[in-house]
Amino acid sequence: MKIPALLSTALAFAAALPAAAPAQAAQAWQAAWTTSLQSVPDLASPPGLYAKPEVAGRTVRQVIYPGLDGREARLRLSNRYGSLPLVVERATIARSDGAAGLAAGKAAVVTFGGRAGLTLPPGAEADSDPIAFPVVRDQALAVSLTLGPRQTMQAWHRIANRVNFISSPGDHAAAASAADFRGRTTHYAWITQLSVPGTGAGGLVAIGDSITDGLRSTFGARHSWPEDLARRAAAESLPPLAVLNAGISGNRLLSDSPCYGERLAGRFDHDAATLPGVRAVILLIGINDINFAATPLRRGLDCDAPHTQVTANGLIDGYKRVIADAHRRGLRIFGGTLTPAALPPAREALREAVNQWIRHGGGFDGVVDFDAALRDPQHPAQLLPAYNSGDGIHPSDAGYAAMAKAVPLARLRDILSHP
Repeated sequence: MKIPALLSTALAFAAALPAAAPAQAAQAWQAAWTTSLQSVPDLASPPGLYAKPEVAGRTVRQVIYPGLDGREARLRLSNRYGSLPLVVERATIARSDGAAGLAAGKAAVVTFGGRAGLTLPPGAEADSDPIAFPVVRDQALAVSLTLGPRQTMQAWHRIANRVNFISSPGDHAAAASAADFRGRTTHYAWITQLSVPGTGAGGLVAIGDSITDGLRSTFGARHSWPEDLARRAAAESLPPLAVLNAGISGNRLLSDSPCYGERLAGRFDHDAATLPGVRAVILLIGINDINFAATPLRRGLDCDAPHTQVTANGLIDGYKRVIADAHRRGLRIFGGTLTPAALPPAREALREAVNQWIRHGGGFDGVVDFDAALRDPQHPAQLLPAYNSGDGIHPSDAGYAAMAKAVPLARLRDILSHP
């Protein structure tokens, strides 16, 4: 899953926009919300879980929860994994009522280089102009994009763990009522970042697979461990901290997937290390590398392909590459131990060997022992029953809360205070 060459398209796009004003160029921004994209499998008749929603000539309204306050906002739109141009005819941002409607107040128009519309070539991304719209931490925002008449969804964050909304045909970006938004989707698409003027506190990126993504937590309740950690940090009076979730369900450290995104070792710099204002990362990845080697081959769409055999040394080398990338960017990086997954003996031995290195290998700047937080003391290869969502792999809401409690807040406080 290689990203298209960006040089010529980026130059063409830059030439199409007016130069940023000096004040805008000097503005320091801090990511307050983010999501990571993955390619949509390009199939004529995909399985239902991978069917693209109809978006051409419609308005897609997505609800996000920022992790910081800000006097204004900036949005990033992405066509990173697209093979065709992304055409956005109009974009707005407004307070959300938590569903398809807007709360009291007028939607703010989002512009790009002074223009209401935007066309992004394949592989390109763009930040909006600063938007005169106050952002309040943890208050829902609705970002509405009216799309071109031939637009399709080529990339998404497939498991948003919440409902987003698609309108009837036409431009409904400023519509306050939910009546025009009868379509439903459980994906995020095109918007990958909301930033606010820098607060000085910095941000923390949680990057990994479905256990960071929050899979099997209560739908719509915002109980992934990064969200629980953000609430815990606020309750314990840390400096304002955006906990940015860059998890992708099914993601692997070492292998790309036709369904589950670019390998984390390849996407780390883009999805975590270069986010504005980030100071630290928590990495939790590897269980799918261990498991997918043993899953059966599937005819048609095989999301687990390639079924690559991995070793502890291979995974450790992958961790070392990510650690080096983080340190090159001046970031501290914590290693999360791989959580119990009721694995057969050979795979369990591999998980234990990897965890031994994460704890004692000295590569990470710190360790978050998620394994110790979740395992059943009587059966350490398994999740504690109260922390098991039911599939033996993914935590319940209580399990995700236990993961958040395992993060060393004192160490984070030190990093934020002394970058």
